[in-house]
Amino acid sequence: MARRSIPEVNAGSMADIAFLLLIFFLVTTDITSNAGIVAKLPPRVPKQEQQEPPINERNLFVVLVNKNNQLFVEDRLMDIKDLRKAAIEFLDNGGGKGEEACSYCQGQHDPTSSDNPNKAVISLQNDRETNYETYITVQNELVAAYNELRERERQKLFKEEVPYTEMDAEFNAAKTSEKRKIYSCCTGSGSGSEKLWGDYKKCGVLWSGWDYYSGQK
Repeated sequence: MARRSIPEVNAGSMADIAFLLLIFFLVTTDITSNAGIVAKLPPRVPKQEQQEPPINERNLFVVLVNKNNQLFVEDRLMDIKDLRKAAIEFLDNGGGKGEEACSYCQGQHDPTSSDNPNKAVISLQNDRETNYETYITVQNELVAAYNELRERERQKLFKEEVPYTEMDAEFNAAKTSEKRKIYSCCTGSGSGSEKLWGDYKKCGVLWSGWDYYSGQK
């Protein structure tokens, strides 16, 4: 009796099917990526050099989000929609006298509130059980308060420039050249955004739109 031959499997067709399945899963699979908060962190300070800077109580604006996602500002319950206005009033108060005076502030000049924006510190605190979305919403309102004041100064000093947030994005973009950022104030050359960024940064002069409301010199 003759032995029956084993039929051959068409491997070529199976390879095509496997390739098609691979493409299908690559196209339809949702690949998740980690997301975070884009923020500039201060430079790392050696442990032996870490010291808490002296802060006058009137220059400190404490914002607390508790475990129930309730917002407390200066120990008072507040709605999130009112936070931006409260932060602007604190930053723009201008209650300082003499060397601490603020010539560009338009606030109430309350002696019990912040001296000037360079001295003003906003402390955002939260509980371990605080909802992440609530925390981000509160942080966004505080950032918006700073940006609103910076935009006000931009309109005053550089009316023809784009809004502050666009300028800030271009300044911090990796593709922005140093030539675009730096302007030589000694030669008096440059114009537009070059003068806007460089004149006051390279020469150490404090410019309203960038540094007045940053809390730093």
